[in-house]
Parts: sequence; C-alpha cells; structure tokens
Amino acid sequence: MDYIAILQEILKYIDDNIKEKMNVEKLAAKAGFSPYHFCRVFQWEIGYSIMEYVRNRRLFYAASELTSEKKINEIALDYGFETHSGFSKAFRRYFGCSPEKYSEHASFDVPKLPVLKKTKEFVNGGIIMEPKIQKRETFKIAGFNKNIKYKNNEHSIAIPKFWYDYIHDGRKEKLHKETFLKTHTEYGACYSIKPECGEFLYVIGVEANDEKDITNEYYTGTIPESLYAIFSTPPVNDSDSFDDFSFPNAIQGTWKYIFSEWFPCSGYEFDSRGVDFELYDERCNSEMGKVMDIYIPIIKKQL
Repeated sequence: MDYIAILQEILKYIDDNIKEKMNVEKLAAKAGFSPYHFCRVFQWEIGYSIMEYVRNRRLFYAASELTSEKKINEIALDYGFETHSGFSKAFRRYFGCSPEKYSEHASFDVPKLPVLKKTKEFVNGGIIMEPKIQKRETFKIAGFNKNIKYKNNEHSIAIPKFWYDYIHDGRKEKLHKETFLKTHTEYGACYSIKPECGEFLYVIGVEANDEKDITNEYYTGTIPESLYAIFSTPPVNDSDSFDDFSFPNAIQGTWKYIFSEWFPCSGYEFDSRGVDFELYDERCNSEMGKVMDIYIPIIKKQL
C-alpha cells in the first residue's frame, strides 16, 4: 500500500476544503483507514497529528489574507477560529508573533501544497538560515520616517522606493554630514503605530550621539535593549545602488523566511517590547556581494 500517495490525496483534500469542518473520523474514512491507524500513519509520515496539521494549514491560509481588506475577526471566522483572541493566540503560538506583526514583513502568497515525495528526498528542503543570538543595549537613531501600510502588500514596494528616494534626493548625503552621527552604519527600523489599521512607521536613520543636538527636521527614535536573532541576507552581486531590485528581493526573501519558516520551529517568539530593524554597513558595498543584517527582538516561547 502506497501510504505516501494516499496521504498526498488527503493533504490535497484538506487544502481544497480548508474552510470546511473536518474531524479525524471523516479524514480517516477518506483515506480508507480506521481512525486509530490513520492517526498513527499520519503522525509518522507528516510529523504532526492530523488536526494539528489542519490547524496549521488554516493559519497559513489566514496569514495569506492579512493584507486584504478583510478584518482579522472575519479572517479568523473564515478559518474556523471562533474569536479574535483565540485566533491571535494560535497564530502567535505557531508563527511566534501576532498577526499584525506578521503582516508588516511576511509574504502573502497562498501556501503551496506540500509534496511528500520531495519532502522525503530533501527532508525540509529550501534554505536553512541559522541566526546569531545576541543581546544589544539601548541606542538612539535619527533620520527620516515614513508611514507604511502593509494592506495589499504595499510595504514590499513602498520600502524599497523610500530607500531609493532617500539615496537619490540628497537626504542620505546630508544625514551623513551631521555632527550627531556616531557611525555611517544605516538602519531601517520598524515601529508599530497602528497595527489595527495595517500601518507602521519605517525609519531610515543612523545611530545618534545623545550629547549632540538634533534638529526637528529629523525623526528620532529609541531602539530598546533586547535579545536579538540576527539574520544575514545571502550575498547579492549587483551594482552599489538600489537601482535594481535584486538586493531588495534578497531582503524581502529573508524577512519571509524569518516569519514563515524560522519562527514556527525556533522555540522563540517575537518580543513585542522591542523594535525590529535592518542594519546596513560597509558590506552593502562589498565586491563579494551585498549583505545586510536583520535584527529580530525575541523571547523564549511560552509553552
């Protein structure tokens, strides 16, 4: 009996009926097994209990709709969660952050159906990116800010454009001549301001010296002390500007990996007291390929 082929059909059935009510008995009958045998086979081959897998798939589908015009309550109900709090709790438990925080950075493609034969051949497949775990003290940044919306995936276009404009309209050159500047390392920091409206504040800035005056033309913000998971993007060989989008694509791909793949299996969750940020230093001009770091404030996941 080809268990893989049978289970592949079950996975397809789950995706095709993702918003419908399901239970072990119904799915076992679909597979032609007793509930007891089905649960054992599914757990052994997939690595999850059957209903845990269904819940996780529903969470992935719900995540893909977070930038739509639907309210979170409506999305939660669509995928079988009776309350906003119940949905948020399940979402945080799996993805390591709230639906609102996930919406700021992740990609919103409809999840692809797992292909069990490929999973068997390549284990987990894809890229494996292990972060450094490191504490960093509080520091202040000064620079330019822009309100960004993640509804309809606007942030994936708005943030690269913000960087392009900053580099080409004279603001970058002016900022790097200021006396309050501590180093020429640049930051892209994300401050949650109106998560219920699908909006956050993105700041392009430099680390600022507290003892120097900063004029009102600059936005100033504090990055609080946190324990961070630090991810480096894969090297990208292109020009030294943001004119082409291969470097932004590498950055966005890393964000997607962090929230869609790393957090669920990491044992950590997003520390909502902190601020996540991107760090751009001299490696962005390397002839060996552009690289930048993404800092994610984390705490141990509560069991």
